[in-house]
Amino acid sequence: MWYGEYTHTIDSKDRFILPAKFREKIKKFKSKKFFITRGLDGCLFLFSEEAWQKLEEKLKALSFTKQQSRSFNRLYFSGASEVEIDSQGRVSVPEYLKEFGQIKREIVIAGIADRIEIWDKNRWDKFYNENKKKFESMAENLFET
Repeated sequence: MWYGEYTHTIDSKDRFILPAKFREKIKKFKSKKFFITRGLDGCLFLFSEEAWQKLEEKLKALSFTKQQSRSFNRLYFSGASEVEIDSQGRVSVPEYLKEFGQIKREIVIAGIADRIEIWDKNRWDKFYNENKKKFESMAENLFET
């Protein structure tokens, strides 16, 4: 599981280094293969191979006869790229995903339980500032008894 919020930069070869805590966890994984794709709210999603396979099964189970399912799966899977975490803990971001996430140089890497989200720093700051005041009311609405 992934937790925490870290600020990093994208290098001239469109790579970023995962936080040290994440790299330590990855050392214990059987596979260094990850999947990066279009996320929601303007970020990118990065999944371990195991987490990706679980999500893939759920999405493949959606009815292909429903237009919304087809459209979502097309955008989600066509945007995916298989990436290897190199020996220095770097991840390459395809150009089309950088464009999707409007990623310039500074990024925020956020651990969100089963996935890692990669945000352009300005987009993250905007998301955070718009939502931090709603945090308690979201909790109330989500966890009503």
